[in-house]
Amino acid sequence: MKKNIIIALLALVTFSCTNDLEELNVNKKDFALTTDASLFTTAQFKLFNQMTETSVNENIFRLIVQNWTETTYTDEANYDLKTRKIDELHWETLYRDVLKNFKEAKSLVSGVDDVKTNKIATIELYEIYTYYVLVTSFGDIPYTEALDIELLNPVFNKQDVIYSDLLDRLDNNVINKFITSEVGFSASEDIVYNGDIAQWKKFANSLKLQMGMLLADSDPAKSEAAVTSAIAGGVFTSASDNMKIAFEGAAPYTNPVYAALVLSGRDDYVPTNTIVDMMNSVNDPRRDDYFTLFEGAYKGGIPGELNVFVAYSHVSDKIGKNPTLEAPLMTYYEVEFLLAEAVERGFIAGDAETHYNNAITASIKYWGGTDAEATTYLAEANVAYTSATGNYKQKIGTQKWLALYNRGFESWTEWRRLDYPILVAPEDAKTTNNLPPFRMTYPDVELTLNEENLKAAITSIGGDELETKLFWDKN
Repeated sequence: MKKNIIIALLALVTFSCTNDLEELNVNKKDFALTTDASLFTTAQFKLFNQMTETSVNENIFRLIVQNWTETTYTDEANYDLKTRKIDELHWETLYRDVLKNFKEAKSLVSGVDDVKTNKIATIELYEIYTYYVLVTSFGDIPYTEALDIELLNPVFNKQDVIYSDLLDRLDNNVINKFITSEVGFSASEDIVYNGDIAQWKKFANSLKLQMGMLLADSDPAKSEAAVTSAIAGGVFTSASDNMKIAFEGAAPYTNPVYAALVLSGRDDYVPTNTIVDMMNSVNDPRRDDYFTLFEGAYKGGIPGELNVFVAYSHVSDKIGKNPTLEAPLMTYYEVEFLLAEAVERGFIAGDAETHYNNAITASIKYWGGTDAEATTYLAEANVAYTSATGNYKQKIGTQKWLALYNRGFESWTEWRRLDYPILVAPEDAKTTNNLPPFRMTYPDVELTLNEENLKAAITSIGGDELETKLFWDKN
């Protein structure tokens, strides 16, 4: 996979030199000269970059779920999305840079019939994932009329209707379309699975499992149907299935966390005492993978307060100083947590504790830990499934939150869904319910450009507030 990102992105702008003056009349950046592969790879990179980003201007999910807090500024750790237009940048990046490129890539797909089928299904899978992120971020969003240049004021479709359609598309346009005996995008174009369609199908089923479980409290019957179907189709069974990319060692293709923590020359973040204290209390073996020591111990800053950088632990070198650190969108340990929950909800047969233990062990080993460390950790009274505090939501939710460190968006989604661990908003937070946000507010630019449809969406979801719960968030 090494250099695939750079090679594919450069394909957009690399042209041969010529002395033929007639070529001066040719627009070499014309869409007709662009390939499906270059647009596909660009969109992939933009999506992974946005979901991994940690700049206070673009992605503050690690601050929302209290993995990190700020030092120089405190606005974003207090859930201020408006000053830096964070909601607008999240919205624009996913629509303009990701979905638009995927749409154009799909229109240019080439190859023999089965190859084209696999390429289109792979693009469709990415589109579904991207819309999943948008609808679970905002609620009602432009969908059926999105990305149409002729429609300057697209309607906002209802969030639950969009979600149902995404699940249908996942079945009809992706899982049932993939031809695993044939290739899709080549190994140099596909920066995730190197053209392995069987792996793409596993990711599609794992995404279906995740999306199905999101509905467990709002529509248990639909949730169970999606979950059981996904498992029957084949979900992740080991860490080798992880859906991820590896970044490059040179800017601008490094992991964006490295760009924010090293290349920026700034000292803007420290881990919070919320997560550090919890991990200290159970002797979590991942602490040295997540944080640095401060005076021989792990010490976190206070969420939302003006923390002095040199007075606390920092983000570990493994995460902060590694330009090539991989970025996953889904992992095997997440699937195992979902399976544990599916057992507890009665959706599938099996042993919830086994899946829970598998998930925690896989997370520890993902960060370089050992089976022995996992065994010791799982023996902690407040970790062991039989003795940890609370019901299955608290046990799974707490351990999943710890495992999803540095995975801000998915950690936020699972916290909203499972309601654990209990997170308390900072004293100066923009929310009014003493909790982190349940959604992102709509970008202000939509009020200017698409006021009528935006107001209808606001009414539909129950208010454009950080505290407004989305349709699936019932508890």
